Amino acid sequence: MHETSLGGTLRDYLTGEEIEETTYEEFRQALARLLVEERGYPRDRLRAKVELPYEVDGEAYSRRVDLVAYDPEDRPALLVFFSSGDVGSYERETVVAARLFPGGPVPLALVTDTMQAQLLDTVSGEVLASGMASVPTWDDLLGRTRDVVRVPPTTTQRAKLTRIFHTYCGFLFGACCSESCSLPPKRRSGS
Repeated sequence: MHETSLGGTLRDYLTGEEIEETTYEEFRQALARLLVEERGYPRDRLRAKVELPYEVDGEAYSRRVDLVAYDPEDRPALLVFFSSGDVGSYERETVVAARLFPGGPVPLALVTDTMQAQLLDTVSGEVLASGMASVPTWDDLLGRTRDVVRVPPTTTQRAKLTRIFHTYCGFLFGACCSESCSLPPKRRSGS
């Protein structure tokens, strides 16, 4: 399922601004509310629909991350991806996104369909916990990520990770379509 406009607007939980209502927006709003009201995240430490820019063969692309939690030093500490299918099938894409994310690599990532969730260690790629109870509290997040040494990928590693990410993003799941990413127009053969 692709994210599409529903033709209306709704009030953003984090900013209070009117935003476009889409097929996934209500889920982002529910996740933001869960993080703030049930898990103790300060509202100002969460950002929604943050762009993850990347490049393949000289072409610029971008994928939106549903939510990013930033620590008090303004470093990304947790990426949150909403998945429209089985959360397990989005693990690899989510881990690679965390490794490529600006200011990262981001130590933890969460992939959820709002019914199930998996908390991922982005260095090892391991699932740390499953179920909605796996969503860390703010204090737990800070405790797990405070002392993590962030080693950005080398140029060679980044090139490999980018190819993997682009394959997931643009071709395998079609997760990046419509409003959630920008892909250049397809070239005609012979051009």
